[in-house]
Amino acid sequence: MIKKIIFAFVFIFSFSMLFALGNKEKEPPVAVVQATGVVRLTGSALFTELVISGAEQSWYIAKEDAGKLHDLQQRIVTVEAEETVREMFFANGMSAGIRRELRNIKVMKVE
Repeated sequence: MIKKIIFAFVFIFSFSMLFALGNKEKEPPVAVVQATGVVRLTGSALFTELVISGAEQSWYIAKEDAGKLHDLQQRIVTVEAEETVREMFFANGMSAGIRRELRNIKVMKVE
């Protein structure tokens, strides 16, 4: 009798753990791009972000690479970096636009 109770407990516990593991999220595709634009600091107080604003689009700079461009604010730069593109969504499921983020930045040219 005790073995059946222990077996039932282990079975239910292991079955419930399968749902807790969930599905793995797909990694967004990464491409190496050259981005040219003005380096701007956006946000306020503790939540600032560096952005390269080009003629047609904007790229957000990853926090670990922000130090490379922090002193180049309000200047036109050309960088080569890994670009990650992902679509943002509002809480109700509507699209909030596309966010482009740059990592592993190499500064190619400063004007």
